[in-house]
Formats: sequence, C-alpha cells, structure tokens
Amino acid sequence: MTHDHDLVLRPTPAQITAALNPPPGRNGGDLVVETLAGLGATTVFGLPGQHALGMFDALRRSTLRYVGLRVENNAGFAADAYGRITGEAAPLLLSTGPGALTSLAALQEAAAASAPVLAISSQIPTAGLGGGRHGYLHELPDQSASFRGVVKSVHTVRSQSQIPSAIAAAWKSALTAPHGPVWVEIPQDVLLAETSLPVVTAMDATPDDLVPRPELTALAADLLSKAARPAIIAGGGVIRADASGKLKALAEKLQAPVVTTFGGKGAFPWEHPLSMQSWLEDRHTTDFLEDADVLLVVGSGLGELSSNYHTFQPRGRVVQIEADLGKLESNHPAVGIHADARLALAALLETVERRTDASAPERVRDLLAKVAARIASQDLTLEQQVLASVRRALPADSPSFWDMTILAYWAWSAFDAQGPNTMHSAQGAGGLGYGFPAALGAATADPTRPVLAVSGDGGALYSIAELATAKQYDLPVTWLIIDDGGYGILREYMTDAFGRPTATELHRPDYVALAESFGVPGVRTTPETLEDDLRKALSTPGPSVVVLPALLRMFAPTHLG
Repeated sequence: MTHDHDLVLRPTPAQITAALNPPPGRNGGDLVVETLAGLGATTVFGLPGQHALGMFDALRRSTLRYVGLRVENNAGFAADAYGRITGEAAPLLLSTGPGALTSLAALQEAAAASAPVLAISSQIPTAGLGGGRHGYLHELPDQSASFRGVVKSVHTVRSQSQIPSAIAAAWKSALTAPHGPVWVEIPQDVLLAETSLPVVTAMDATPDDLVPRPELTALAADLLSKAARPAIIAGGGVIRADASGKLKALAEKLQAPVVTTFGGKGAFPWEHPLSMQSWLEDRHTTDFLEDADVLLVVGSGLGELSSNYHTFQPRGRVVQIEADLGKLESNHPAVGIHADARLALAALLETVERRTDASAPERVRDLLAKVAARIASQDLTLEQQVLASVRRALPADSPSFWDMTILAYWAWSAFDAQGPNTMHSAQGAGGLGYGFPAALGAATADPTRPVLAVSGDGGALYSIAELATAKQYDLPVTWLIIDDGGYGILREYMTDAFGRPTATELHRPDYVALAESFGVPGVRTTPETLEDDLRKALSTPGPSVVVLPALLRMFAPTHLG
C-alpha cells in the first residue's frame, strides 16, 4: 500500500547529487544555520562567545541576517519583541555559562508573555558533559537545569546528526500554542568539527493546532447565549493567536462588554461602544466584572495584575479559554477550555445565539465615567498630559515598548494602543531594561515604521549599551527616557509602606550627551514640548533619544476599596 507522503520523501536526482557532494569547509555550526534557514528564519540575534564560535563562523556562509547586541539579556529582549511582532520563532545565539545565564531574565519575560524565542547555546565539549567538574571555561554541572524551569522545552545535542532534528523540535515547541521560549544547547566540539553531512533542506516543524473540545465550546456557547449580563476579559492570548477580529465579532454578537488585560492591549477597539478599555486596577471595573452572570476570559490566567491584585471574586459562571494548561482554572473555578484563542473563539462564533441588549453600551459609558471622575479627583494633570502627548506623537501603526516605569503603569490602564500587537511591556515577568532592546528587535522585524521605547532613568541604565547597537544597524527607534533621578515606582512603594524610601535614589549621567557620544541625536524636552520633540524624533530616520526630566506619580490604588 502506497501513501502520498511516501512520494514526498523520495529525493529527486538533483537532491541525491547534492547530498552526495556537500560543499567543503562546513562545520557543525553550518548545520545550525542551514536548519534555521530551512525552517524559515531570516534573522538571528545574539552575542558570540568562545564555545559558540562555530555557529558564528557559519553565519558567514549563510543568508541569515545577524543582529548583535551588547548584552545577552538585551539580545533576548530583542528576540522576544521580534517574535511578538512577526509571530515567528526568533533565533537567539548564545555562548556557554555566563553568556547563557545572562539571558535568563529575558527568557522569563518571553515565557510570561508567550513570545516565541528559539535560544541556541553552546556547551562545553562533549567529554565534559554529565555533571562532573572537568575545569572547562564557563562550565556548569548542568547548564540546562538553569533553564528548565523557565522555558517550554530543553533540547541537548550530542552529535552533529542530532542538530537538525533538535532545532526543528524546538522550533515546533516554540510556535505551538502557547508560544514561548525554548532552549537548545550544542557542545563546542560538535559545532567546530568539520561535517560531511548533506546540506540541511526541507525541514518541517509545523506547530500542532490546539483545538478546543466541542462539548466544552457547546456548553460555553449555551451559557453565553442565555446570559443576562455577559462580559469578556481579553488577555495576551488573543494577541498571540491573532484573534482580535474574532473577539470583536463575538462581543458584538453577544453584546458583551470587553476589558483587555495589560498584556492584551489593543485586542479590542478602545473607542468601541462595548469597550471597558483597560482599567483593571480600578474597583469600579472590578465590580462590573464581578456582577457579570457569565464571564468569558480569553487568553488570560487572571494573574495578579489582571485580577486587581487577587481582589477580583467573580459571582457568576466563568468560562476560561487558555492555551497554557498550567493557567487553566489556576485562580478561579471555570468551564476550562484548553485551546488556542483563535480556534476557540471561532467555535463559539459558530454556535452562540445573537443577543440584543441595548443597555450594554450605556453600562459601559457609566463605568468609564466613574473611572474618569476618580482619576480627575487626584490632581494628576501632568501624568495625563505626558501620556496624551506620547499618544498624539506616535503614529497609529507604530509599535511601542515600555519598560517597568511609572508612565508604563499609567499606559497599561490609560493608553489607547490603537490596534492589536502594537503595545508591549515587560509586565509579564516585570524585569527592568526591556523597553529599548525590545524596540530594537521590533525595528529589525519591520524597519519601515518608527518604533517607540519608553524607560525610566533606572531602567535605561540596564540597556544603555544598546545605543551602540541602534547606531550600528541604524534602527528607527526613538527612546523616551523619563528622568526622575531614581527608581520612581519603588520610591512610591517604599514611601507608602515605610514613610520614606531607601536605595531608590540614583546618580545618573547626562543622557543627551551620552546618546550623542554614540552618534545618536538626543534632546532634552519638557511636558509642554514633548509632543513636538517626540514627533520630530519619530519622523527622523535612525535612532534618537528624548529625555524628559519629570517626577510622575501613580494614580491611587483602588484594589483596596
């Protein structure tokens, strides 16, 4: 009996000739870059190191574009953003030991945000593997153990013939919902040794579809169709699954108000009559969601930030669609549907009955009016002015990347992303230094649009070296640095908790002069001139820095009310 796929696997005469006569001068590193190219990769990020030189030498003989950053963690952030923007697995090439470990915080963020990053690290020579102490430079007793609790999957190679299959398996893992970072490690000697293996071609690593169980979507559709006050929480899973169109169609069919989590910014149109926007750190919003008799949660685990610091206690039935099995019903009992958001929303769209509810837009308007009145009562004009200036200056289709800084905390709740997959922040894992290197990764993915990065002065010092990267590759990134002389949000937290801050005040450089020393134009602005200065910087080709000296405050927490 002959199957169709048997015919596909038969090599052509030309393929046989090529396989029997591989080009000379190739090493194990060539198998790495050939596999990546065969899988569809076009760009790799990273930083070379002694054990990884075989991979980097092979880049010379490949069509892959290499973007080198100055710190491995920043290279990981750049790969994370590239994966978010393109939806493709972003290769990240690293060296052994310190180089590998320096990427851990970035990989944690990629895991929290479901960004597909394919990290490929070197290892000590094969003879040293196995947990002994052989005295190799950069040696760890078990390097992969440091990553196993962070990434989706770990793949250790011990011979050249394993390289294509290991990388293909990792690629498939990274792009199977939920997306995420994966780890491959290859010993130095395997990378350096000459290879006589054929050139890698025709790799197939098609990700598996995570399809919802039909009996569960039928139950969910029945609950939603019969609900009196349905509501929807849309998380980052909607963005990763490119499902914002289906979300909008379902919300309109059900007349269900929608709030987006901070990771789901842009998943639902900000000015839509059913849009509750993103005010999750607001007791009025929490009350509204608690009052829903059926709450659909799509692509969110309802973690700390999305649940208003775990004060959210739903009173109605919860339906949760979540690709990450570990997050399914992890915080609230629900009709748990383990599925890709796009496929599950498509199934619901086919089966829910259209609802009519003229009161839904009015209830949303009332909610937003309460939120606006609360903010207006707190004398926060400067903060709102600055955020509004950023929004007006930034082109609607330009992506923005936000570090852990007070203006970003404002943006989570108050910034109109003006489209899906355009606003990104480090709120998944919450590490400092994300904004600027991530913006560089996004600009690498699409250099036709200017990209905005936003940092505080504390976070900016984590990634200041990447001004050299921005200049070297002439990337169209404008970096807005809010300079308040310290770790501003920690200053607020400590003052609130202890009456005074400790360890939050920073000596900092002249950021304009520092940028100019890298050959990057810089300007010092004011709240009044910010919009014009930002617009000019964003419309000028290449990188730029805009520094705003300002002491911003957070709006009062409302999860305590």
